[in-house]
Amino acid sequence: MEGYAHRDEMRTFIEHISDYAKKGDSSFLIIPQNGIELIVQGEDASNDMATSYLNAIDAHGQEDLFYGYDDDNEATPEDTTNYLKDFLDLSKKADKTILVTDYVSAPEKMDRSYQSNTNAGYISFAADHRELNNIPKYPAPIYAENVNNIEYIHQAKNFLYLINPEAFSAKEEFLGAIGATNYDLLILDLFFNDGRVFSKEQINQLKRKANGGRRLVIAYMSIGEAENYRYYWKEEWASNPPSWLDEENPNWKGNYKVRYWDSNWQHIIYGNTDSYLQKIISAGFNGVYLDLVDAFEYYE
Repeated sequence: MEGYAHRDEMRTFIEHISDYAKKGDSSFLIIPQNGIELIVQGEDASNDMATSYLNAIDAHGQEDLFYGYDDDNEATPEDTTNYLKDFLDLSKKADKTILVTDYVSAPEKMDRSYQSNTNAGYISFAADHRELNNIPKYPAPIYAENVNNIEYIHQAKNFLYLINPEAFSAKEEFLGAIGATNYDLLILDLFFNDGRVFSKEQINQLKRKANGGRRLVIAYMSIGEAENYRYYWKEEWASNPPSWLDEENPNWKGNYKVRYWDSNWQHIIYGNTDSYLQKIISAGFNGVYLDLVDAFEYYE
């Protein structure tokens, strides 16, 4: 592929995911994480907006905006923050909610992260574990805690990002711990440690904050890498990989780059009753949080 074709392919992929989900429920949320440059044609924030892509999504997730870009608990270089903010602010002007995850663990830096994001008009989560495997003890109470009913994503004032429940030995313990929080929005994995999907009843329980207010529950789904612990993985791929499977990510064992434009990979993700997206919809989540959207960078 030449030019910005890999970006075009990722945009089209996400637009199709959105079409499939919103046909059944127009309020279902589509939230890509990172790859914020996709909101424009080309690679410069001054370029024309990618309107059909923006129309297909509801919010943007962004990691490492103020902390964590070079290393956890370290401030992100100012030029990197400003570069990303140029795009994020364009998205915000297009009425997209911005959800920032900063990787930071020192309390005074966590405070700074929350304040910097609030000043920018973003909602944020200060993750003190890069593995996203815990509910942070600080701050207590949580930042911008409220009793509001959250019906729309722009009403959220905070969120919890917890997609690795390894520290919880039982599903009931996990559900109880999350149910005891007052976060306005939750980003969770579709599966517990045992590889079993959360039931619709369990997800509906989580849609109520401990203080009684309603909240949104979003499911994580990687679309730019395949994970060898997922239900779709086949053992024979190690010796006989499918057309779409690429190299293993050296930084995340068991995660593999994918040729995301390949229809066979996309068939796993959406468009049929056994697809990953359909499992998320059937479990009653309010939306999907799409990861590895920036996979286009690997192929460029």
